[in-house]
Amino acid sequence: QLQLVESGGGLVHPGGSLRLSCAPSGFSLDDYAVGWFRQAPGKERERVSCISSKTLGTNYADSVKGRFTISRDNGKNVVYLQMENLKPEDTGVYYCAASRGLTAIKLNTFPSGHVFPTAEEYDVWGQGTQVTVSA
Repeated sequence: QLQLVESGGGLVHPGGSLRLSCAPSGFSLDDYAVGWFRQAPGKERERVSCISSKTLGTNYADSVKGRFTISRDNGKNVVYLQMENLKPEDTGVYYCAASRGLTAIKLNTFPSGHVFPTAEEYDVWGQGTQVTVSA
């Protein structure tokens, strides 16, 4: 069964930074679109960011634009989420997800900012990593 592994979470003060990593277990991410999601206690899972497999097109939730940056290193088979100026409301479990079907095609077809796949459009998931932003 395909799976992703997230790492890099932790406890950070407001205004601090973290870099999350998403690596596949036993397969290559080259052909996969990748998304980051987060879920705070008592809230629904929400989209954070996504990146296409070939064109490197991206999209971000309004709440993280200008603070978070998604990137990928296909040579290292990893996708990153660089998080700057973290706020308490960024606290939650962060998940990465991947898809190489229609989701990947859409993200490779349209310019950045035009496509933002939902959780249902991904079919490989990780277990999540906790991010806590607190003074």
